[in-house]
Amino acid sequence: MKSKFFITTPIYYINDVPHIGHTCTTVAADILARFHRQLEDEVFFLTGTDEHGQKVAEVAEKQGISPQEYCDQIAPRFEEAWKNLNISFDFFIRTTDPRHEKVVVELLEKIYQNGDVYKDKYEGYYCIGCESFKTETELVDGHCPLHPAAQTVKKSEDNWFFKLSKYVPKLIELIEDEKTNYIFPEGKRKEVLAKLKAGVNDISISRENVEWGIPLPWEKSHTIYVWIDALINYYSATRFVEGKEGFWPADLHLLGKEILWFHTVIWQAMLLSAGIELPKKTYTHSFYMIDGQKMSKSIGNVISPSQLTDLFGVDGARYLIARSFPNENDSDVGIERFKERYNADLANNLGNLVSRLNKLNENLDIKFEKLDNKIDEKFDNLLNNLRFDEAIGYIFETYIDKANANLNQFTPWKLADEDPKKSEILADCIFNICLAANHLKAIMPESADKILDIFTQGHQVLEKPLFGRI
Repeated sequence: MKSKFFITTPIYYINDVPHIGHTCTTVAADILARFHRQLEDEVFFLTGTDEHGQKVAEVAEKQGISPQEYCDQIAPRFEEAWKNLNISFDFFIRTTDPRHEKVVVELLEKIYQNGDVYKDKYEGYYCIGCESFKTETELVDGHCPLHPAAQTVKKSEDNWFFKLSKYVPKLIELIEDEKTNYIFPEGKRKEVLAKLKAGVNDISISRENVEWGIPLPWEKSHTIYVWIDALINYYSATRFVEGKEGFWPADLHLLGKEILWFHTVIWQAMLLSAGIELPKKTYTHSFYMIDGQKMSKSIGNVISPSQLTDLFGVDGARYLIARSFPNENDSDVGIERFKERYNADLANNLGNLVSRLNKLNENLDIKFEKLDNKIDEKFDNLLNNLRFDEAIGYIFETYIDKANANLNQFTPWKLADEDPKKSEILADCIFNICLAANHLKAIMPESADKILDIFTQGHQVLEKPLFGRI
């Protein structure tokens, strides 16, 4: 019986166009989705855009268009960016979809009926850039450290609050138990536990003066706070996307560290209140630094997905993202560093090996028509734990480096085609590169398939190198 695997990216806030930070999470999710399909699991891969809130309304107003018109312009850019990176998402959700909005209202009503909301006055700080309320301890010199000072404003308004504090004991119990813990990696689990034990306030779930949002069902002059609306997308998609009704709970929410609290505490508490099963796992990765600096439009160091694909091709870009994936620590990247890695790993190593073997095999036509699809257990474990750099390194060491070493040691180009030793050497090298390609399918799907075609379907002339030098 096939296993189900439901993986999600965050839905990306639509006030900007895609950049390498969005790309990092999305490529990682795609690698896992493709890998589970390769294992013949039944996969649901969900991504999309977060389209409500004050920030969207303000950007649209500056452009002289409605918020919906603005969203309709920007959302396709994300969808197109992911298609250009060969991202195999099964559904692209938009929070302005009426089907999503219906489920949001239903879930909020369950929380309301459970007695977990109350009305009170909110007085404090709000970061328009984050679209989130801030405590004074989260501010630096009176403003959010992630956004310009002007985007941190003091608010005083009537809001509806969710009794988050009520669910803190249950969340601590779940996270402390190894069998029920859902927060990975370990450092993030400890971080969330420490914050929960330090004391948690109830949270606002509505906005009084923000029109661009879903009306609160029991007081329609309020709109649902954008983060509450956005989090529900993971569940709502399993309620209305055809054929995906049985996929909840999610197997993996993949997210960046700036949204750890929303996903590991607020979202989980909402589900507990509504009586809905919790996601099985959240994995929180770190950030990209660009040549030692935070990514910033004012500095001009933002890297877009199209820059990567234009320079390195689709599979080259995917490979570089996987190799530099920021797990517990921020990863320092840049175009020049990417070029060095691309040339070393793909042009000079893998690509050159394919060209050499293809040329040496020109007259012998050695091929493996029935290649074992079995996946190495260590690779499987590394990939499923998002240790992409280690997983790729392991495949290079185990198969690609072995093939290169055998070529250099036994020099088959010095042997006549009729010499059985030549066929034996080449067969071993070709077998290893086919095994490597089979393992790298989820990371570099087109290139892996090309390698397998060359060495399992009969000899083909390579018109150009698989990975040309840059």
